[in-house]
Amino acid sequence: MALALGAENKRQVVLVVVLFAVVLGVGGWELYRNFAGPPTPARPAPAPALLRNPPAAANSPLAAGHEAQKLSNADIDPALHFDKLAQSEDVQYVGTGRNIFSAESAPAPIPTPLKSARNTPAAVGAAVAAAAPKPPDIDLKYFGYSEDDRKVLKAFFLRGDDIFTAKTGDIVDHRYKVGAIHPLSVEVTDLAYNNTQTLQIAQF
Repeated sequence: MALALGAENKRQVVLVVVLFAVVLGVGGWELYRNFAGPPTPARPAPAPALLRNPPAAANSPLAAGHEAQKLSNADIDPALHFDKLAQSEDVQYVGTGRNIFSAESAPAPIPTPLKSARNTPAAVGAAVAAAAPKPPDIDLKYFGYSEDDRKVLKAFFLRGDDIFTAKTGDIVDHRYKVGAIHPLSVEVTDLAYNNTQTLQIAQF
C-alpha cells in the first residue's frame, strides 16, 4: 500500500538532494587539491645581469691610468735541488768570541778596573782599621790548678813576682777576667782591650 507524498515532503526531498550534491562537490574539490599538489608557480623572467666593472669611458679618469703588470710563473722551478740543501746544511757557525753554549770554552777575560769602586773615605777607613795596633799579649802565666770537693777548679797565675789564684768569673789584678778553666789551658779576657786569649799551662 503506497503512501501519498505531500507537497512539503517533496520540497524536503529536493533540499536534501541539493545539499547532498553540494557536499559531494566541495568534498571532491578538496580531495583533488590535496592529491594534485600546489600549482607550479611561473618562473620569473631573469633580470639583466649588472656589470660589476663597467668599461671605463675613454675620457674618464680611470681610463688614464697605466695597465697593471701581469706576472707569469713560467720561470718557477718546482723541482727539489738536494745539492743546494746540502750546501746550506754544511755551513759551520763560528765566531771570534766565547761560546756560551760550551762548557769547555775558556771564560772571557775580565778587564782590570782603572779605579776602585769603593769611595775614598771608605778606603781611608779600611786603611786606618788595618793599621790599628794589635792588643798586647796577656802577661799572665798559668802554672797550675786546684780542685775542691765540689769539683770546682781554681787556676794559679804568676805575674812578675805576684801569684794569684782565681776561679771562673774572678778578675785578676783589676784587669784580667778568668773564663773557662781546664787542666792544660785557661781562657782570660783583657778588659782594657776586650781581648780574649787562651793561656796554656807554663812549663818550668
